[in-house]
Amino acid sequence: MADHEAVWRTLSAVRTARPLVHNITNYVVMNSSANALLALGASPAMVHSVEEVEEFADLAHALVVNIGTLSPAWVAAMKLAVARAVARGKPWVLDPVGAGATRYRSAVAGDLAARRPAVVRGNASEILSLARASAEATRGVDSTQAAEAALDAARAFARLTGAVVAVTGAVDYVTDGDRVAACHNGHLLMTRVTGMGCTATALIGACLAVEPDPLAATLHALALLGLAGELAAERAAGPGTLQVHLNDALAGLDRETIGRRVRLQ
Repeated sequence: MADHEAVWRTLSAVRTARPLVHNITNYVVMNSSANALLALGASPAMVHSVEEVEEFADLAHALVVNIGTLSPAWVAAMKLAVARAVARGKPWVLDPVGAGATRYRSAVAGDLAARRPAVVRGNASEILSLARASAEATRGVDSTQAAEAALDAARAFARLTGAVVAVTGAVDYVTDGDRVAACHNGHLLMTRVTGMGCTATALIGACLAVEPDPLAATLHALALLGLAGELAAERAAGPGTLQVHLNDALAGLDRETIGRRVRLQ
C-alpha cells in the first residue's frame, strides 16, 4: 500500500490504459481538473447534462462528483450518474466541497455520500461536517481544521458508509475505517491556487479506474499530486505559474523521482 513501486505501477497503468474519467464538477475547476487528468495520462470528460449522464456513465471507467457549484439540475444529474455507475460496477468518488457551509449543500453532500461512493475526499472541515462529528460550519470551501482533527471522524464515517475517506491538508490521511495511511508530499504554495483539492479528487478518479483497492488508489493519487506540487514549486515564481509547472510535473513523473521523493506512512 505504501510502497513506492506500487505508486509507480498505478501511474504506469493510468498512462497505459488512459481511462475515461467522467467528471461532474464545478465551473471554477473544469479546465484545471481536465488538464491535470490529461497530464497524468487519463482522458477527462466534463459531462453534466441530465439528458446524457447515464449514457456517459456507461462509457466511463470512473466517475468524479464534485459539488462545488450546485444547482438542482446538476444535483439531479449527479444522482442519475451515480446510480448508473453503481449499477454498472464503476467506481465513483465524491468531493463534498463546502459541506457544512449551508443547509442545502450539507443535505446534498449527505445524500450523495449515502449512495455508495468508493472514495470521499475532503478537507478536515468538510469531513467533520459530513460525519456529523462537529457542529462547526465550514468557512466557505477552506478548511478551518487540521487534517489530524478529522481522522477519528473519517474512520467512523468510512466504517458507516463502506467508503474510503481521504482528509487532505498539510498531511493527507486516507482510511477505510481500519487501515490508515498518510502522505507527506505537497507544498504550501499549492494552498494559494484554487481547486487543488478538486484536482486531487479528479486524479483519485483516474487511479480508481486502474487500481482495484480504493485505499491504495487514493493514496497513490495524493502522492502523485503532492510530489508534482513540490516539483512545480521549485520552478514557480508564485501561485500564478505553479499550475503550469504542476501539469508539466505530472506529465514528467518517473520511477526514479517517485522512488526517491514520495513520502508515505
